[in-house]
Amino acid sequence: MNEGGEASGTSTTVSEAQRLWRIFQAIGDIAFAYTYSTVLIEIQDTLKSSPAENKTMKRASFEGISTTTIFYLLCGCVGYAAFGEHAPGDLLSGSGFYQPLWLLNVANVCVAIHLIGAYQVFAQPIFSFVETSCRQRWPEVKFVTTDHQITIPFLGGTSFHVNWFRLTWRSAYVAVTTVLAMLLPFFNVILSLIGAASFWPLTVYLPVEMYIARAKFPKFSVSSMCLQALSFICLLVSLVAAAGSVEGLIQSLKTYHPFKNEA
Repeated sequence: MNEGGEASGTSTTVSEAQRLWRIFQAIGDIAFAYTYSTVLIEIQDTLKSSPAENKTMKRASFEGISTTTIFYLLCGCVGYAAFGEHAPGDLLSGSGFYQPLWLLNVANVCVAIHLIGAYQVFAQPIFSFVETSCRQRWPEVKFVTTDHQITIPFLGGTSFHVNWFRLTWRSAYVAVTTVLAMLLPFFNVILSLIGAASFWPLTVYLPVEMYIARAKFPKFSVSSMCLQALSFICLLVSLVAAAGSVEGLIQSLKTYHPFKNEA
C-alpha cells in the first residue's frame, strides 16, 4: 500500500485489450453463479408436495436469483468504485487492505461456509451417478452395496449407517479435486471457464428447448422465436466468456507457480 492509501500495484497501466479480456472473463464468472439448473431437480425432489413443488421452486429461484444479482452488483460496483480497473479478483485478500482484521476473518469464515455447502450441493449429482452405476454393475459386491450400522457410545445408542464404498469414493473425490485446485490456482479464470462451458447448454438451451416442446409452440410463433433469440444471445455470452477465460488462462500460465494462489 502506498502513502495515499491505495493498494499496491494500482499504478500498472491496463491496456484496452486487457480491459476487454477482463470484461469477457468477468462475464464468465457471473455466468457461473447462474448455472444451478443441474441441481434444481435434485433440490425439488426433496420438497414436500404441499404446496406444489414447482410453486415452491419458482419462489426459491426468484429469491435466489434476486439475492445473487444484488450481491454481484454490490461487489462489482463497490470494487470498481474503490479500485477502478485494478480491482483484484479476490477482494478479501488481494486488495491490500487488512484492517480491521476481525472483519476479514469473519468474511472468510462466511465464504468457507458458503463454499462447503455449495460443494456438497453441486457434487451430489456426481456422487449419485457414480454410486448408482457401481451398484448396478457390481450388485454382488458387498463393499459397494452394503450399509453398515455404527452405534455411537455415550449418546443414548444413537446410530448411523455407513457404506464403505461411498465413504472411500467420496473422500478420494474430495482429495483429488482439492489437489487439482491447488495445482491450478487460477481461481477466477477456472471459474469463468466452467461458467462459460455450462451456462448456455445447461441453464439456457436445454430448459428453453424443453419448455418449447412442452408448450407445443408453433415453430415460427412469436413465443418460440423470442425464446430462440434469448438462447442465441446467451450462446454469444458463453462464447465471449470462454474466449476471455482462455486468454486469461494463457496469461496466467506465463507466471504459473504450483500451489500458489493467483486470483
